[in-house]
Amino acid sequence: MIKRITLSFVALFGFSLFSTAVTESKTLKHPVQTGESLYTISERYGVSEASIQRLNHLASDQLEAGTSLAIPTAITAADRDLMAQLVFAEARGESYEGKVAVATVLLNRLDHEDYPDTMYDVIYQVTPSGHYAFSPVLDGAIHNDADQESRQAVNEAITHRGLGQQSIYFYNPVTATSDWVATREQTIVIGNHIFAK
Repeated sequence: MIKRITLSFVALFGFSLFSTAVTESKTLKHPVQTGESLYTISERYGVSEASIQRLNHLASDQLEAGTSLAIPTAITAADRDLMAQLVFAEARGESYEGKVAVATVLLNRLDHEDYPDTMYDVIYQVTPSGHYAFSPVLDGAIHNDADQESRQAVNEAITHRGLGQQSIYFYNPVTATSDWVATREQTIVIGNHIFAK
């Protein structure tokens, strides 16, 4: 299982690509106290040790008292469920890698200064033109139960949060109803979806 997760994410995004989309306004600041560790801090905020380490570009898990750590927004169990429902609706029939990439777009939007501050609001966002950002919200497919693969894809994307090519859009060029997204910088193509930033 771990081998599949590692290999599929590396195949998608590679090791050396760190996200720069997380901004000061989208993170908490935690002053490190004597005796604290990445583990205790991750438990306090409900985020993974790895995501704190990546966000702060820490070369090791050793912390120095008096320094300040940026803490990414926590993903709750309800967030995971909602993400899995969207991934299932948007990427049904796509590969596992495609599902991970869709979940990663959701996380990248949550971490990006131009998008809402909660996963619910990211998924239910209404664009300036008055449309839902994701079609399953409009057509009701968001309410269908997610399958196990979609749930696993969400968990993998969360585990590797902060890695990737900073994609914040994806679309199927065959079914897209707007040409605007095609003007964005393409990052990767997986199955029927083009990812962009």
